[in-house]
Amino acid sequence: PYDTKSPFITSGIRLGTPAVTTRGMKVPQINKIADIIDNVLQQGEELSAAKTRKIKAEVKKLTQKFPLY
Repeated sequence: PYDTKSPFITSGIRLGTPAVTTRGMKVPQINKIADIIDNVLQQGEELSAAKTRKIKAEVKKLTQKFPLY
């Protein structure tokens, strides 16, 4: 929200919300998604296989609560 650059200038990660709001997700779930993305980015290349499995399980748990139509 504080990015002052145009969407046509690459300056970070831009995420669209229609895909998650269509599933019925709201702010708490979007915050969780942001936390998961941040966790992955903080790990960088040091992301272990065990950590990857844990993150996948978190994503699966979240998305199962909000199935696609």
